[in-house]
Amino acid sequence: MAPSRLYLDHAATSPLLPVARAAVAGALDHWANPSSPHAEGRAARAALEDARARIAAALGVDGTILFTSGATEAIEIVLRRAKAGRRLISAVEHDAVRRAAPDADRLTVSADGIVELGSFEPGSLVAIQAVNNETGVIQPLGRLGTAIRDGGALLLADCAQSIGKLPLPDADFISLSAHKLGGPPGIGALIVRDLSTLHPSGGQEQGYRGGTENLPAVLGFAAAVEAGAGWLDRARILRARLDAAIREAGGVIVADGAERLPTIAGYRMPGVAATTQLIRFDLAGIAVSAGSACSSGSLKPSHVLAAMGWHEDMAREVIRVSFGWNTEEADIDRFMAEWRRIAMSTGAQEKERAA
Repeated sequence: MAPSRLYLDHAATSPLLPVARAAVAGALDHWANPSSPHAEGRAARAALEDARARIAAALGVDGTILFTSGATEAIEIVLRRAKAGRRLISAVEHDAVRRAAPDADRLTVSADGIVELGSFEPGSLVAIQAVNNETGVIQPLGRLGTAIRDGGALLLADCAQSIGKLPLPDADFISLSAHKLGGPPGIGALIVRDLSTLHPSGGQEQGYRGGTENLPAVLGFAAAVEAGAGWLDRARILRARLDAAIREAGGVIVADGAERLPTIAGYRMPGVAATTQLIRFDLAGIAVSAGSACSSGSLKPSHVLAAMGWHEDMAREVIRVSFGWNTEEADIDRFMAEWRRIAMSTGAQEKERAA
């Protein structure tokens, strides 16, 4: 009998936690529009505000929580409506940031993917990911944020990957996404320190985001945040085990010298294209990716690796492996067994063709 599928693409989306599933199901049984004035609507509003307070307490939020459809919408709200002048984004930002601010100035990064602050005038807006979605590199937002504030600029921190795993940074705007932590897809939040720094648009969420609030998803979001990431210590052990095995097998770890979130890693299999690896892993029942889920179907090399100085040929040999709340030690061993098979068989075949 074929083995069950092994899912190692939690950075794209993580399976729904049981508590989040139960919260969504319960809300679907008793739901009305939170903006309606009748008793059912008032009850829905009370549940919505209770969930908002629960998320704020669980995350230690300093500011206003505005619910959105996800981190992408939160990012677009800030980059398009913040009361700021010049926009600056790091060269390794998520595609959602690059699309929302296509004309923004770029901040360079080191070979390990750490942002190198450039010059900016007071009143500008700087967008930096707390954790890179392809490499797992953790940005030193404490140090970077201090420099940005001292320069009179505003900081947008994309915390889609770090939510519940790292403390929230000291930032003017923070974008969050529930489905990276085991919450439902299609729900996220924007945390705003001072609403006066953002142009309102009318509608719901205190006039800063139009559309009926998705109460079932919000309640699932709250349940996932409260559940937290108590499994993170296990993930550290598993990632250390995988890193060691990758090195032993002749693989290369992306940003090996940087501080990285234990749930995300980029690995290069020398001589074997990432597209070949993905097909082979998928046929073996293992789900991984070649970077961001938003661009993994593209033939373009990773802009993140390019910004870190990787040659295009080497960047095309990198895959991403990401853990979550249900990843176990046996999963790492199964992945590595398949990695070695691919490296030996496919690598030898490609060398023969090249010769």
